[in-house]
Amino acid sequence: MNALWRVWDHFEEGFIAFLLAAMTLVTFVYVILNNLYTVFYDLAERFPAAEDFFFTIGDYVIGLAQAMTWSTALTKALFAWLIFSGLAYGVRTAGHIGVDALVKLAPRHIQRIIGIIACLFCLGYAGLLSVASFEWIQTLFIANIGAEDLGHIGIKQWHIGMIVPFGFAMVFIRFAEIFVRILRNEQTGLGLADEAAEAAKLGNEEPKQ
Repeated sequence: MNALWRVWDHFEEGFIAFLLAAMTLVTFVYVILNNLYTVFYDLAERFPAAEDFFFTIGDYVIGLAQAMTWSTALTKALFAWLIFSGLAYGVRTAGHIGVDALVKLAPRHIQRIIGIIACLFCLGYAGLLSVASFEWIQTLFIANIGAEDLGHIGIKQWHIGMIVPFGFAMVFIRFAEIFVRILRNEQTGLGLADEAAEAAKLGNEEPKQ
């Protein structure tokens, strides 16, 4: 059970790492293929006796590169997934803008009340967008339209867009966890980052000699 909780706590990290790896791999392969064929063409010019062999390989490689017209569209889709996955990750790791900086100026018992109200607003916002985006995905699912430059490999628009309700659902869950912690007096505000405090802390640190 503890292992499952650890997986859940770090779900966004693993998913984001996977998306970054996929984006890097697709881009790397595309760049390599777009430059590798010139190597074989150069070899064909240097070794006339084997030019047919090298030209054949070069033509095959450039054919693969031209067939990867979908790589840019796929990278954009993965980047969109990365953004919406990062929403929940930012909530969990307190990485968003420090919107609760003013909350920390109030007395502690007031902080808890303001934190509850702010958390309810965030839950309402995330829930509303989750429902609205899910209805949008239902429309795309019924339309069954292929994604631009990706439809020929079976990817539909709703496949890419489904990250929107998924991402906001994860944001809702993470704020729900914060709400429970506030009710249990385990924290007061939303737990978001206070950039002003961090900047002041860094400013007070003496530079290393």
